[in-house]
Order: sequence, then structure tokens, then C-alpha cells
Amino acid sequence: MYTIRRFEVTMERAHLEGELYGPFHSSMGQEAVSVGVCAALRLDDVVASTHRGHGHAIAKGADLGRICAELWGRSTGYCQGKGGSMHIVSMHHGFVGQSPIIGGSGLLATGAALAFDLNREERVAVAFMGDGAVGQGVFHESLNLAAIWRLPVVFVVENNGYAHSFRAEQMQVNPDIASRAAGFGIPGVVVDGIDVFAVREATRTAAARAREGGGPSLIEAKCYRWRGHNLGDAEHLYRAREEVEEARRNDPLDRFRAATFDLMPPGVLEEIEAAAEEEIDEAVRFARQSLPPDPLTALEGSF
Repeated sequence: MYTIRRFEVTMERAHLEGELYGPFHSSMGQEAVSVGVCAALRLDDVVASTHRGHGHAIAKGADLGRICAELWGRSTGYCQGKGGSMHIVSMHHGFVGQSPIIGGSGLLATGAALAFDLNREERVAVAFMGDGAVGQGVFHESLNLAAIWRLPVVFVVENNGYAHSFRAEQMQVNPDIASRAAGFGIPGVVVDGIDVFAVREATRTAAARAREGGGPSLIEAKCYRWRGHNLGDAEHLYRAREEVEEARRNDPLDRFRAATFDLMPPGVLEEIEAAAEEEIDEAVRFARQSLPPDPLTALEGSF
């Protein structure tokens, strides 16, 4: 969680200083969801992500240097610098990619789960999505198809309170997205998305059910998006600063520190944080020293 937080702080600074280009969507405040879910998965399980996916990629084990290089548009990035912030892919780590199309991750994960089912593999696919994705038809299509075929997929809705500039309650009358699972005959659970342990436990239950042939589940992790929709977002127009400051006092990293205070030997968390800072510094050096892609390769890998 600390690595994700500090990585995004570092990338934001680089973006504002003009070193990075294109959109940047921060997941600060949502780290417990990324880590809690991925901590309950195996390496061969797969994750489909969203436009706000740096945390998902890092939690699934993707290399910071190659993520950083991709954001820098360098040839050593996961997509040779051609994808940028919203198109990171690491098949080796089971990170099958981000879908900037709202709700698109649901279809990617359902397709992967179908492949696992046909190949009789005890693997699980996870689809991360935001609360705004629930309004898309593809959300319902994915859940319905996964339900009738009992596919090993877990749908994780990061309900961070906002779909772009619209409050969640403006988009839906029912405050609990997880209750929609009943319409598809599958389990749905609401979990505190600030509590990494609660998220991990809910995912373990859903993943075990999927692996045993029980079919899909829907997890709604209630959290809060500390930043605007992206770095260019005029968030002051749709939410008060006091609201954000109040939410930031409920920090998932502080919650973890408090929960483990009596369990950790002195200095362990400080060592973890120092190692994360060193890894991020090395990732930035790697990106800065890497070459941009050769223009002659511009069309390689495209349809």
C-alpha cells in the first residue's frame, strides 16, 4: 500500500513538472482495495483493470521500473511506451490489462474465466471497476453471462463515491451496488474498502467459491477517491475541500498501522517504507535512462 501511495505521489509530481504526458488517474485512498484483492489471489490468477489501474498492477506484482517507463513513454515499458498510464499489461504477473472503456474490464475478466473453465484450470479472474461502470450495459451482460455459465470470476466494484464528477447517489437510488448480485443469483457483499484485511477476506471467500465451481461473486468495496477524476479535473466544482480532508483522515495506511501496531517488531514498517522509496527512485532512474520507442515500430502490435 505504501509503495502504491508513494509511486503515485512521485508520478503526479513528474506529470506536473512536464516529464509525463497524457491523462493520469490517481488511486490514492483506494490502496487497500488493490492490495486486499490481489493478496488473496495466486500468481496464475488474472486481473483486468480500469483507467485508474496503477495500484492494481503494482499489487499484482508488476515491475515498478517497467510501469514507470511506460508512463514515461519509453521503449522499456510494458507496452514499449505506446500505451501509457491507461494501458499497462503484464501477462507474466496475470495482469491482463487495463480497459479505459468504462465497464470494459468485466468482459475481459469474464472471457479469461471462460478460458479457464473450458481448459479445466482452477484459476480465477478478477474484474476491477468503479461505481460508474454499474450504469453500463456491459456490467449486467458480464454478470449475467458469468452467472449462467458459473464462470470463475470475481467482480470488484471500487465504490469511491464518484463517477467522474457525479456523486454515486446521483447515479443510483440503492446505495449498495452489491445488492444487484441477487438479480443474477450470485453472492454480493459490501466490504469496508479502507480495511485491507476485510477486503482480503471477502476476496478469499469469493475466489475459493469460484475455484470450486461455484461461479461468480460481486464485491463492493466502499472507499474514497482522494484526488479528482484526473490531474486536470476541476474537482472543486463538485465537492468541498472539507469533504476530502475528512475522508483523508480515514487513511487505509493509518488503519493498517493501527491494526498491526502490537504485532510488528519495532522498525519493520519503517524498513518496508524505506525499501519502497528506494525501489521507486530506481524505477524513475530506469525510466529516465531508457530510450523512447523507434518511430519505425509505431505500427507494430496494432491492428
